[in-house]
Amino acid sequence: MGRKKFDGVVEAVRYSPNGEIKWVRAYERRGPTFSDSLLLDRKTLMERLKDGQRYVTGRRLAYMASTFETGDTLRVLKENGREVVVVGDRATDRDWLAEVPIF
Repeated sequence: MGRKKFDGVVEAVRYSPNGEIKWVRAYERRGPTFSDSLLLDRKTLMERLKDGQRYVTGRRLAYMASTFETGDTLRVLKENGREVVVVGDRATDRDWLAEVPIF
């Protein structure tokens, strides 16, 4: 079985008071390796997901360069006329990245 292909790994999230993602701390693929940690706002993350890039939850393993422990894939869903970012199968009316630490 091949390795999962993904364009970025979301390591932590910050939500605004209305339940939308404000920022995510992520790593992005740069050819065969990954970037240092980046802060992406909700608009940038949504654009990348809509462009077909695949982001997963996870964390970088210490002293292992571009090696990650990964989880679920982020998805954009339409709920009640709004677009929300979620992981897993949970239907919700706000952004929800289950098991992703809040920073």
